[in-house]
Amino acid sequence: MMPNLFAYFALCIWPIVGLWLYLSRPITQATIWTFLGAYLLLPVGAVIKIEMIPQFDKSSIPNICGLIGCIFASPSSFRIWRKFGLVECLVVIYVLSPFITSSLNNDPIVVGDKVLPGVGNYDAVSASLSQLISILPLLIGRQLFRQAETTTLIFRALVVSGLLYSVPLLFEIRMSPQLHAWIYGIRPSEFLQGIRGGGYRPMAFLGHGLIASLFMMTTMVAGCALWRMRIKVFGLPAAGTTVYLAGILILCKSLGALVYGLISGPLVYFGSLRLQHRIAVLLVTVALTFPILRIVDIFPTTTLSGIFAGVSELRADSLQYRFDNEDKLLAHANERFWFGWGRFGRNRVYTEEGDDRTVTDGRWIITMGQFGFVGFLAEFLLLTLPVFLASVVSRSAMTVREALSLGALSLIVAMGVIDQLPNASVASWPWLLTGALLGRADLLRARGLSGAGLLAGKNPGQGRLAISNSLSNRKS
Repeated sequence: MMPNLFAYFALCIWPIVGLWLYLSRPITQATIWTFLGAYLLLPVGAVIKIEMIPQFDKSSIPNICGLIGCIFASPSSFRIWRKFGLVECLVVIYVLSPFITSSLNNDPIVVGDKVLPGVGNYDAVSASLSQLISILPLLIGRQLFRQAETTTLIFRALVVSGLLYSVPLLFEIRMSPQLHAWIYGIRPSEFLQGIRGGGYRPMAFLGHGLIASLFMMTTMVAGCALWRMRIKVFGLPAAGTTVYLAGILILCKSLGALVYGLISGPLVYFGSLRLQHRIAVLLVTVALTFPILRIVDIFPTTTLSGIFAGVSELRADSLQYRFDNEDKLLAHANERFWFGWGRFGRNRVYTEEGDDRTVTDGRWIITMGQFGFVGFLAEFLLLTLPVFLASVVSRSAMTVREALSLGALSLIVAMGVIDQLPNASVASWPWLLTGALLGRADLLRARGLSGAGLLAGKNPGQGRLAISNSLSNRKS
């Protein structure tokens, strides 16, 4: 199926939507809705390709619009690049490593009747520009969302969008996941993947039911955070909206997203800040070390498959199929361990006849195969570093809401990172959330140097008591 004209119209009209937002709303609100609206509404699989420049699609268009909008909305104060440090070093590696990958992959790959050409200078420039555009939300989020109030703004936007997005999701739960095909003329994933448990798993305009489920998980966690901070959205009871969003998450029929929600939701509402950050750090540590654990065969794949078999034999078979594919792809990636094989299918495994029999589901194995361990480290350190930094500087929070919003955002980002092991769901909106957490950590780190903070100088028990007392005395 090919995208219809309306799909291309939607892509072309989004810069005008972004312009209107930046002209009519504060820069933080305009940025949130430029990215979040594109993430939720623009078509998957429709691209506008112009020779010699990266393609314009669901991800790149809001990234470019957000950058231009921020520069024009705040030309004197908006700085996308800071003094050179660890983050900037990782960004440079992330953007420029495709040049090294290309220089090491000039040789064609011949398998049966299939010939995959070598990667040239043009491909290096194209990949580098694509990497640069993809990382823009991180840099934008780092600059704009440094204050605790902006995190609350993000949570409000997530809850509002979750409530609104539940309408098409409920429609697809009842009628089948076909809105994307009906409106944009293209089916981004196989219809059979939307059938689960005797019903349908919705996806709306997110491309896959797993991504839709993950998004609803983040809205539910944001609802838990607002509930604990006693903040209402449109005057609606925080408890009621959170329970409703949790119900939609259950109806999305994704075991992984449901497990994420069962862990992070209660943690955000009931857990101590220290425990929230510890769990977030544990999750991103697993994600960051996962390739090494798989290479040395330490990760308990057999045990996990056995656990899933106790829940559903079908899910266990699906998980084992993923692990088997990862073994093949990882063995291939290890042949060019440091900088990978490049793009255009060179990272995949083919039969002697030239048939592609592998499935690349996880973001980690895609990045490892294309850009090697260096490319993986650059990307996943950018994804995980904000969580580590937030844990270190969390005691510098000045108010209860500042501390609570930091813990909740850290868990949302961590859950998104751990999802890159089985899936490839990273996009412009998750990158913006990661940048927002990085910005919060930067500000708290600067504040911590002065010794200020709600929890500074307190032991964990005193910290929990301070938060409990503050919440008891607060009226919202």
